[in-house]
Amino acid sequence: MIKVGVIGYGYWGPNLVRNFHEHPETAVAMVCDLDDALLSKVRMRYPTIETTQSLDALLADPELDAVAVATPITTHFDIALQAINAGKHVLVEKPLAHDVACCDQLISAAAARDVVLMVDHTFPFTPAVQRIKQLIDDGEIGDVLYYDSVRVNLGLFQHDVNVIWDLAVHDLSILEYLLDDKPTMVSATGISHVEGHPENQAYLTLQYDARLIAHIHVNWLAPLKVRQTLIGGTEKMIVYDDTEITEKLKVYDKGITTDQSPESVYQMRVGYRAGDMWAPHLDHGEALRNLVTEFVACVQTGKTPLTHAESGRRIVRVMEAASESVKENGRPVTL
Repeated sequence: MIKVGVIGYGYWGPNLVRNFHEHPETAVAMVCDLDDALLSKVRMRYPTIETTQSLDALLADPELDAVAVATPITTHFDIALQAINAGKHVLVEKPLAHDVACCDQLISAAAARDVVLMVDHTFPFTPAVQRIKQLIDDGEIGDVLYYDSVRVNLGLFQHDVNVIWDLAVHDLSILEYLLDDKPTMVSATGISHVEGHPENQAYLTLQYDARLIAHIHVNWLAPLKVRQTLIGGTEKMIVYDDTEITEKLKVYDKGITTDQSPESVYQMRVGYRAGDMWAPHLDHGEALRNLVTEFVACVQTGKTPLTHAESGRRIVRVMEAASESVKENGRPVTL
């Protein structure tokens, strides 16, 4: 059994504790949080799990093999680094750290201590995103032309990070997983409608070397929750709606055809092709359960995680550049 400590029992921590507790090859030995009221909830639901308000006490436990960090973004680096230096395998809630320099230090420390460092980017472990990956890799949709996402809702307003770091990070992790190509440039605009708070609405555009563009719209100030992504290919198109219960994915056999006009070499004729729509069958397994299983396998075998630290670093770099672009009114930033 791999013994795990969970640091932070606020929003995401309870999900981590539940999944590690239910996994057949792990046992949650300790939960740490500064708020004893939260720890009392742990004690009520899991009487056998030890609780502490001391991070040092948790990291000093020689029986702990691994820790999961579910604390505010600005604390990820310090806590993860302490855990790595204590010889623990580490799973860090997204994103890996608050800047690239900190990511580099964590990656170097994990390599030096020979421990697993994995980022809790959950979407690559969802059945829907995994099926999209299969469709792309199998050539079903042809060459990917664009990725267009809307990820909006009313709240939750953060005080320490902007909406890019809270919501756009999900789409960036999906793009990192789906595509072999990496973005070469990002431009972003955003605005804060609440004085003293970071941007609550933003638009990101990512450019690639290939004939591909990605656009991400994120917003904490929308009247309803929308989680919809359009992926266009040369052969087929995909609509991914994460709020749908039964048909999250729809594949459309639609597109355009072009040919040269015989009258003029300068005139291109565009035709439209419309075929069937189908909704692939998807498993209903919990993404976080799949992620925990991946983390356990990496701890046991030493293999590289799907959402490894280097990929987490690339995502942080894009968000860092996007935030820089926002401050300069959308100036493109080279990656």
